[in-house]
Amino acid sequence: MVNKLPSVDVVLVGFGWTGAIMAQELTEEGLEVLALERGSWRDTGTDFAPSFIQDELRYRYHGHLFEETAQETLTFRNAPDQTALPMRRLGSFLPGTGVGGSILHWNGQAWRFLPYDFQIRTQTVARYGNAAVSQDMMLQDWGITYDELEPYYMRWEELCGIAGQAGNVNGQKQPGGNPFEGHRSKPYPTPPMKQTYGPTLFGQAAASLGLHPFPCPSGNMSQAYTNPLGVTLAPCTYCGFCEKFGCGNYSKASAQTTILPVLMRKKNFTVRTESEVTRINVDASGKHATGVTYVDAQGNEFEQPADLVIVCAYATHNVHLLMSSGIGKIYDPGSGQGTLGKNYCYQLTPSVDLFFDDKLLNPFVGAGALGVIVDDWNGDNFDHTGLGFIHGGYIAGYMTTGRPIETELLPEGTPKWGTKWKKAFVENYLKSMSVSLMGAVMPDKSNHLDLDPTYRDVYGRPLMRMTYDFKQNELKMQDFAMGKMVEIAHAMKPREIKKSARGPHYDIEPYQSTHNTGGAIMGASPADSVINRYLQHWDVPNLFVVGASAFPHNSGYNPTGTVSALALWAADAIRRHYLKHPGPLVHA
Repeated sequence: MVNKLPSVDVVLVGFGWTGAIMAQELTEEGLEVLALERGSWRDTGTDFAPSFIQDELRYRYHGHLFEETAQETLTFRNAPDQTALPMRRLGSFLPGTGVGGSILHWNGQAWRFLPYDFQIRTQTVARYGNAAVSQDMMLQDWGITYDELEPYYMRWEELCGIAGQAGNVNGQKQPGGNPFEGHRSKPYPTPPMKQTYGPTLFGQAAASLGLHPFPCPSGNMSQAYTNPLGVTLAPCTYCGFCEKFGCGNYSKASAQTTILPVLMRKKNFTVRTESEVTRINVDASGKHATGVTYVDAQGNEFEQPADLVIVCAYATHNVHLLMSSGIGKIYDPGSGQGTLGKNYCYQLTPSVDLFFDDKLLNPFVGAGALGVIVDDWNGDNFDHTGLGFIHGGYIAGYMTTGRPIETELLPEGTPKWGTKWKKAFVENYLKSMSVSLMGAVMPDKSNHLDLDPTYRDVYGRPLMRMTYDFKQNELKMQDFAMGKMVEIAHAMKPREIKKSARGPHYDIEPYQSTHNTGGAIMGASPADSVINRYLQHWDVPNLFVVGASAFPHNSGYNPTGTVSALALWAADAIRRHYLKHPGPLVHA
């Protein structure tokens, strides 16, 4: 029996980072907002205390902050002619669960996408011609421009106290920053983090080659900071337990450290944890959402009516819920029909390991966004003529962690175990680091998400099926970037280097990044997108879908900043336009 509950103004599906942003913004309008979160409550003082959060076995390998595949998973294959099998253990990406979601365990690398990204097809064709976009590459503009999104990037950075060195303020180039970035209306709220020896060596080597190194924008605090909501964050202690861990020092931007201390005091906000939304409900017309159905931890089923439904879970979960609810036409790569599930993208993350004899790098002194970056080969910052690929990625000299179990940088030829392995580990631990690439991925007609015909979840719904592989654009880009990475590595004068490329096929087992994008993409027309430029569903105007699922492609940056700016942009559109005149904000 389904228990029907009293209606609310807004129901949020998922209470991670974007859920917290949407809740804060919409409660400011006086709306009654209810968030439904499948996981448990998480709070800094009780869940991430420094006395136990730095437990590598519990958090990295037992996945205490990650979703459990017994409860939520997907099936995977590299190509449509293969049979997809369930992912029974997390590997390549690590979706979070519980209040705060995946931002609890992010590194804090806080980027804006380039202006090129938002008009990528138009600008690529204008510079290189139609031949630069292959027939299978489903490249499209986003329906929004960088200029429109810039104020919301700025609001997000001020909310989080992002630390960095601006490279372009109101069109004026700034020394020490990224000369390729889009214009900024203000400098970063706080100064960049102080670099340790490894990133400093990388920056010096890059500069010697005529490149333009700058400090990574960071959600790890470089100093104490009080945000516009009055919430104070503390300076980072460089413990190195950022990615895959919560922060017990209140030093890493997250929902818990920036929004929840204010939001949770509001009488018009409620969160229900351990409440799994299984369906978005629509009326007989299929054009109006009436609310959602969810199941609690005891297995009781509830119908939660709402005037406005906002889906703000992890990217793949957003898509799965739309599909399971029968909202939208699922993309068919054979016919090209349908939009739901298309343009699924990931990222390409090769690296070059460096080993020194005469330099102590002390990797245990680290932070998730501690590093120096070269952006010379990202986006369209360089001429791609004759290279056979578009876009690129940033190259980084990070010193994010020296966690003893996970940090295993060993020279070529080192045995996998035994006395010689131990000896190599001891000799190289303090004297090694990596140069890495955060490589963009372009959409391909065969890379998509749909529903698996065989496997089902605990609620009887078909599992999400992921079909994904690296394509020639990405592999050629990787070959090009690896050459540049090796040049920088040699300029750092190590004893030896070891190259670690990805591919030629994508492998879902080893960890790479939790940067899954696409599947419910935004755009200028319902013919090629699921949601409009305000993240509003084309067919169901009182349904908004917020998150990285909106990205038509994945850029050469970490996605958190763009996810956040889009959430603020959508919330502002709801507040300023939708609430006054409920209905489509863009008419097809």
